[in-house]
Amino acid sequence: MDIEDDDDDEGEAMSSSLLSKPRVVVDRTPPRQQRPRLEALRQQLQKDQAIRPTDFAKNSRNTKSPNDEIEKKSRKEDDKEDKKKRLQELMERLETLPLPEEPLTDTFGRQHSYLRISLSERCNLRCLYCMPEDGVPLQPAENLLSNQEILKLASWFHDQGVNKIRLTGGEPLLRKDLVELVAGLNQLQNLDQIGMTTNGVTLSKLLPDLVDAGMTHINISLDSLDADKFARLTRRPPAYHERVMEAIEDCAKYLPHRTKVNCVVMPDNVDEMEAFAEITSKLPVDIRFIEYMPFNDNLWQPDGFISYKQMKQQLPGLQRIDDGPNDTTKWWQLAAKNNNDQDRTLGRIGFITSMSDHFCGTCNRLRLTADGQLKVCLFGETEVSLRDLMRQEEGGSTDMLKKVIHYAVQRKHFKLGGHKDMIDLKAHSTENRPMILIGG
Repeated sequence: MDIEDDDDDEGEAMSSSLLSKPRVVVDRTPPRQQRPRLEALRQQLQKDQAIRPTDFAKNSRNTKSPNDEIEKKSRKEDDKEDKKKRLQELMERLETLPLPEEPLTDTFGRQHSYLRISLSERCNLRCLYCMPEDGVPLQPAENLLSNQEILKLASWFHDQGVNKIRLTGGEPLLRKDLVELVAGLNQLQNLDQIGMTTNGVTLSKLLPDLVDAGMTHINISLDSLDADKFARLTRRPPAYHERVMEAIEDCAKYLPHRTKVNCVVMPDNVDEMEAFAEITSKLPVDIRFIEYMPFNDNLWQPDGFISYKQMKQQLPGLQRIDDGPNDTTKWWQLAAKNNNDQDRTLGRIGFITSMSDHFCGTCNRLRLTADGQLKVCLFGETEVSLRDLMRQEEGGSTDMLKKVIHYAVQRKHFKLGGHKDMIDLKAHSTENRPMILIGG
């Protein structure tokens, strides 16, 4: 699981400072009167909010299948038509507005330079926090974005200031044309990073080709170092565990200091945190501990939540190091045994504290689902179909697409998709997609 990723490359040259510097957010956004095009969109947004509470369709996909299949099919068709209608109405309102020349900046001054693209709704694991045990209803292949469509969208986002792209899923390695897609993304000029989040089960075989094609960073999801416990958490055979461990070692060779291992901390694996942390003394990879977050049908309960504070209690003696710009991670490292540089660990230890200490104030991330829906926040339930916009014969122009993207960014809430806290997120979790259908 890779709920968020950092915007820094500090793993390549670990900071020598053991004390974190206060994070200062400097607003370099030009005065509003100097941004008439962006202001035009904001004024349209204010008008629209006065008319109706939402312009984008709320996601209504639910993993619970109703008994009446006819009613289910009818509701699905109605939802599809409603989305088309709302998109058409939005395009009509934006038609006469000028295209903003500024980067993708929201009403809180946050510039968005990081795009996460989900490549598949399928996965070969069934992790408790990500997917219902019976899986999720899969869409027809024609509903998903093609490589050509992904590259076209990536190019348009890149033109608007995105310089980092991460491929997610489902499991991205299940996409047969993955290497070709990475090579296509690598043709974008001045793209700083092409990363991927994977469960690692089939990574080792493709890793050399992916690196040759332009892959720069890999995140591997792993929630236990014990094969039997891994099987319980993923609902898959223990033999998969050995493959993931091999993939981590291979990544340490091919992408040293550019590999992260993500562990969602739950009551079942909190006792393994020390063993996970010790990996950083042996391999040039980072270990990140992630707070368990509530999503549609992922079994989250308050009594199963392990906070950042509780996690740190499992790892006494850590030393704080600097965080990078737009970091989602609070970075630490194991203490050097003899105060000697040679004894320092090879990797870092990080904590992603989305629930107990959110980092929304510096968010620079946008998400594109496998079926082409733009989500401006992981926790938000509203989405707009860039796929439908591209595929419309008269509506797929570059200018209209960019207007819609800018408009969507303007609607972004300050934190947690407009929710108060993790309890509120749990109460409304069925209104959002399961994590597997968003892209971790």
